[in-house]
Amino acid sequence: MRVANTTIRAVNELTVRWAGVTSGGTVFSAPGVWPLLAFLADGAAGAARSELAEALGVPADRAAAAARELLAGIGTVRGAEAALGLWTGRALEPHAEWTAGLPADAHGVLTGDAGVDGPALDAWAARRTGGLIERMPVAVTPETELVLASALALRTRWLKPFDETYLAPERGPWQGRGLRGLERRSVLLDRIAVADTPGGHVTRLTVLGDTAVDVHLLLGEEGMTPGGVLGAGVGILADARRVTPGSRLPSGEVGPGLVVGRERTTTPRPPTLDVTTVAYGVTSDHDLLEHAGMFGLAAAARPVPGHFPGISAYPLCVETARQSALARFDARGFEAAAVTAVAMVAAGMPTLRWLSTTVRAVFDRPFGFLAVHRHARLVLAAGWVDDPEPYREDEGDQSR
Repeated sequence: MRVANTTIRAVNELTVRWAGVTSGGTVFSAPGVWPLLAFLADGAAGAARSELAEALGVPADRAAAAARELLAGIGTVRGAEAALGLWTGRALEPHAEWTAGLPADAHGVLTGDAGVDGPALDAWAARRTGGLIERMPVAVTPETELVLASALALRTRWLKPFDETYLAPERGPWQGRGLRGLERRSVLLDRIAVADTPGGHVTRLTVLGDTAVDVHLLLGEEGMTPGGVLGAGVGILADARRVTPGSRLPSGEVGPGLVVGRERTTTPRPPTLDVTTVAYGVTSDHDLLEHAGMFGLAAAARPVPGHFPGISAYPLCVETARQSALARFDARGFEAAAVTAVAMVAAGMPTLRWLSTTVRAVFDRPFGFLAVHRHARLVLAAGWVDDPEPYREDEGDQSR
């Protein structure tokens, strides 16, 4: 996947900030949100542009190119898909300069009928995620003028599957529950590691997939917040110096949930890594406007004109911004998907700069006609119509 390091860092930093405001079981995708913010920034002005650029971590004039590169890069990963969709109302004419940066087949039309538009957008979400997410996270109304959405999906199979087992934890919040446990034994000790992070020690297990997509399981010290553990995991990716791999760990309790023991044996045997975890499935729905400042959408959500002159002359503001996401981890592999959408409505009344005249003519009684040569003004044929041809249901609407 060829994506600039600056873009990867910016997206990962959004992951860290988002993790910091989460709680409980959740799943989310910063790469699902980041391209949408980038394309909005490309067409934004004033405070909306500044806030979006700050949230993105890259200048607004470079955001669209970075978003295209990001989506293209994700699309090259085997087992992964990335798509972008744009739908606009019939009265809204987006600027060609802005839409030129979107995929060629991305632009659709909103009819204004929620009974038609809603199912069409739901079908797009389901199709682009292979059925993992069946509905668009935003609802369209007759007032919706623009919807910009992304869909991400990935599936990978473990290079070494787990064995399923019954797991009944003896302590902690899962105590007393019968769980779908997963077990695996390996001689690759460095699949496990312990990181010393500012918030505490974190144990990381790397589970390799067959599509160059890996899943890192992260266990922090008791008392660490979800945001702290996830933020630490992202930090480990950028700075491996604080990480001690399994082959270099001393004996004893060396990290959260991790014990290293050494014993004498009667025959030689290689070191082993025994892992026990649980299968899981998580689904989440996120209202991005609940943290509008973090996503750079605070100004853009105010119902006043002037936010997005680069998108259209039609005044727009963000009405809703949401993400639906899921993740599943089992003995054989992992799959995840996210659909993110931003819906816009009119921000005040459009500026009416031109005077338009409408003339309606109805030829519903006998009339005559002339066929005239344009330059010579010669009447080539003349006639009168008083007996139009009847419509025949068996023939339908046929052209001559």
